Amino acid sequence: MKMKQDSARNATYTVDCEDYVHVVEFNPFDSGNVGSLIAYGGNNYVVIGTCRFQEEDAEVEGIQYETLRTFHHGIRVDAIAWSPETRLDALPPQIRFCTAAADRKLRLFASDLQDKNEYKIFDGHSDYINDLVFAPKEGQDIASVSDDHTCRVWDLEGNQKAYFVLRSPGMSVCWHPEEAFKLMVAEKNGTIRFYDLITQQAILSLQSEQIPLMSAHWCLRNTLKIGAVAGNDWLIWDITRSSYPQDKRPVHVDRARLFRWSRVNENLFATTGYPGKMTSQLLVHHLGHPQPILIGSAAVGSGLTWHRTLPLCAVGGDHKLFFWVTEM
Repeated sequence: MKMKQDSARNATYTVDCEDYVHVVEFNPFDSGNVGSLIAYGGNNYVVIGTCRFQEEDAEVEGIQYETLRTFHHGIRVDAIAWSPETRLDALPPQIRFCTAAADRKLRLFASDLQDKNEYKIFDGHSDYINDLVFAPKEGQDIASVSDDHTCRVWDLEGNQKAYFVLRSPGMSVCWHPEEAFKLMVAEKNGTIRFYDLITQQAILSLQSEQIPLMSAHWCLRNTLKIGAVAGNDWLIWDITRSSYPQDKRPVHVDRARLFRWSRVNENLFATTGYPGKMTSQLLVHHLGHPQPILIGSAAVGSGLTWHRTLPLCAVGGDHKLFFWVTEM
């Protein structure tokens, strides 16, 4: 089940799963646990597990993975977001996360990993939901973006608190812990807008020039940096300088799919390509290097997530999770 690989292209670690993995997310918040919480979703299930890596604990050989709970979902999981209210050091433990599914609904799950396992359905989007995120401080709101050309903000009862009309499908939504009253929304037409949640007005916009923009991400370590993939390229903005990208590079032959900043280094980020005829590519980039510093391949890959405290990212695949460790 767990092995250390030699070749740079193969994953550093793999974990076997019972379903095809469409999406995988490390918990970005501290849950009061020595290991890292990870959630992954397939065609029918959401699985919550913990991981510990030898890079953080010398007593671990490679990776130590344990499934905490499997939630029957009954429909394909398209996106998962963790709530900052999730705590493993509480009694009883509290697990809270939200999914977006192929039936255009959000499901907010709450579990104590024992008898209490419940979810609420949030209904409102009229097309596929591409991304969702919890308010990073208190976790009392959830924002979601959809192919229905809207961004919606919900409370935990499923009431809509805000509603932004977009000009094209909403691909990514980010909520930065240091900018609690702003929401970043990226559209397929290449526009990235920041909304003020108090006035509910757009306050700043960026342009990719390339289309389609498939994914964008707000850098945790530097609030002025935004990254995205559009067409075959990755693009990076400094929002104080220009509404156009400061830096861009073509990297994926089959179109780029996802962009994620590392949580530990503001110059480190990863991109994935579409599953092509051969293998899907994971590329890890460092802004100081002209070439990718890591090229990973998995037979089929989807999802992309960085560990909270290590330069390590994960991608889902066919009944597998793949983990790559990067040099800083």
